[in-house]
Amino acid sequence: MHELAVADNIVNAVLAEMQRRGLSSVATVAVRVGALTDIVPDALEFGFEILTRETALAATKLKIDRIPCQGRCRDCGKDFEVQECVFVCPHCQSCDIQMTRGNELDIAYIEVDDGS
Repeated sequence: MHELAVADNIVNAVLAEMQRRGLSSVATVAVRVGALTDIVPDALEFGFEILTRETALAATKLKIDRIPCQGRCRDCGKDFEVQECVFVCPHCQSCDIQMTRGNELDIAYIEVDDGS
């Protein structure tokens, strides 16, 4: 379950940012998770909840934005969303695909409580 390691990295990054900015609390941490990362959102949320207990992030909500898998055909140049892991251009049937979205795994933003 690599979600726990990912959750640990998120928690550590947010705690470091809180210390750097002198924040006492954070309302929301939003992360972008691409479909190709194999991250299970429920497992990531569970790991985040476990790791933030009894920390300054105990009341912080984790918001997960799922990013679909998208590609661009190198033959016809059209963009498309990859459906059901079929990496074939639906326009020209080419398999020469450049992935343009779906590998994301990052903190999108941190929402601070009023008065922090």
